[in-house]
Amino acid sequence: MTTERAETVAFGPLHITFDGRVLRPRSWTQAQSTWAAEILRDAPPGQVLELCAGAGHIGLLAVLGSTRCLLCVDIDPVACEFARHNAEAAGLTSRVEVREGAMDEVLRDGERFAVVIADPPWVPRDDVGRFPEDPLLAIDGGDDGMDLARLCVDVAHRHLLPGGVLLLQLGTVAQVESLRDLLDDTFSVTEVRWYDDGVLARLDLGS
Repeated sequence: MTTERAETVAFGPLHITFDGRVLRPRSWTQAQSTWAAEILRDAPPGQVLELCAGAGHIGLLAVLGSTRCLLCVDIDPVACEFARHNAEAAGLTSRVEVREGAMDEVLRDGERFAVVIADPPWVPRDDVGRFPEDPLLAIDGGDDGMDLARLCVDVAHRHLLPGGVLLLQLGTVAQVESLRDLLDDTFSVTEVRWYDDGVLARLDLGS
């Protein structure tokens, strides 16, 4: 793989490699991995799906202590290259697949997952200039910051197993509330955890 200007950082027990073309792993997002790992203990049998996977760090750490297989999806070929490299570095190649492409196009109709982890871009387009160090593709969430989040919910709805869970990262509690208004009976927001740099929401699939 191309490692020009690459860095390697600790992410829990993992060593994650990336460069400036990919969103830098944030240490606080280990909370998403930890919560996902807890959910997996009681989740239905099946694979884990990570949407907007970036370098793959959140999903890799989530499944590290289990025997679950992981499918990482990202539209950015550079991110996918790093995700494959990081899966190999973690000794998880046999349990991890990485697919490049739009999340609503690369999944097959019959594929179902026990848990979906999603870290979509959630910065409103008018605010992306506040984060000049971050790749635009990784942070631009559209006019209200929610374009990709809504797509993640739609994809999760179509590909979760009965009893499955979507664990979604957003920027603010207000974004969670705006999403809640769109869910109808497809999902219920069962828990929200907020941190200095972002918010995690657990969405349980409705019956």
